[in-house]
Amino acid sequence: MILSKIRKRIKRTYRRVKNSFRPHLSPIMRRFHRWIESLRLGATKPQVFAYQVIGGRATGFLPLFKDLDVNLRKSGIKVHFKAYVSTVILTALLLSISVLILVPVLLTFIFKLSLLSSLLFGIGASLFAGALTVIGFYFYPIYRADSLKRTLEDGLPFTAGYMSILAGAGVLPDFIFRSLAQVDASLAVSNEARTIVRDVELFGFDIISALEAASQRTPSERFKELLEGFIATIHSGGSLVKYLRDRSRQYMKLKRIALRRFSDTLTVLAEFYVTLMVAGSLIFVVMLSVMAMLGGGGFGLLDPRLLLYLLTYIGLPIGSVVFLIILDMISPKR
Repeated sequence: MILSKIRKRIKRTYRRVKNSFRPHLSPIMRRFHRWIESLRLGATKPQVFAYQVIGGRATGFLPLFKDLDVNLRKSGIKVHFKAYVSTVILTALLLSISVLILVPVLLTFIFKLSLLSSLLFGIGASLFAGALTVIGFYFYPIYRADSLKRTLEDGLPFTAGYMSILAGAGVLPDFIFRSLAQVDASLAVSNEARTIVRDVELFGFDIISALEAASQRTPSERFKELLEGFIATIHSGGSLVKYLRDRSRQYMKLKRIALRRFSDTLTVLAEFYVTLMVAGSLIFVVMLSVMAMLGGGGFGLLDPRLLLYLLTYIGLPIGSVVFLIILDMISPKR
């Protein structure tokens, strides 16, 4: 009986509180539900949200990212320059503030460091996180452009050979690129061909103008040379079959040379990884463990145990990720 009365009172109190706050919470909840729905439908993208928050305030930072606009176009990232810079600024601010709050709390209550040391580490980690975020966003389009370049150049021997077969069958130049656009959606050259076809069919370009725009946009010098030679052959009335066949043979020779270089580079990279990440990490772990057991003073504010934690949970993962990125940057895509 007593429990049932307590439950009834709690329910009545809950209803009263809910009814009193409902007029104030309803607009907020409606906005929240609209935002969730737009996010689910893809209308609210991170770069759009960042541009709405930062907006015109990013204008003063644009000269600092003067090379980023060109890299964005070459990388194929379909984000406006100002929206991308706004995303960089907002992400760096949010990450720096989060690190500034979390690091001192973790170091104070988990690692039992003094408040002054925790604050100093927090400020340093916050600045490092902000700088690392800006650097990562700055170099990501360069990485994407380089990845697109290598993907295009890996498939150029087969692309030129396929185009020569179509040209030998008497297919017109614009239909050659329409056929390339339908080959495979995962191929980089198919994406480039679809862009060329879009410029012709949707924007009203002629095939020469569309090819010139594609040659200025592509990050690959070899693909640019292929397109420019294609344009020059059309203008001069030369044989497209002979030109494309010679290009295919030339690109195949270059591909063989690149594979030999990659094999040699991979051997050197494997030796570096074993030396730095395996043998070097074991030496540091043993050294810091011995210093911690003997009660060594460490390096100033850095305790040997803290250095061991930093090496294990931060140094080794970051080093492994860096090696993976380097390996991905030098390896052929196919």
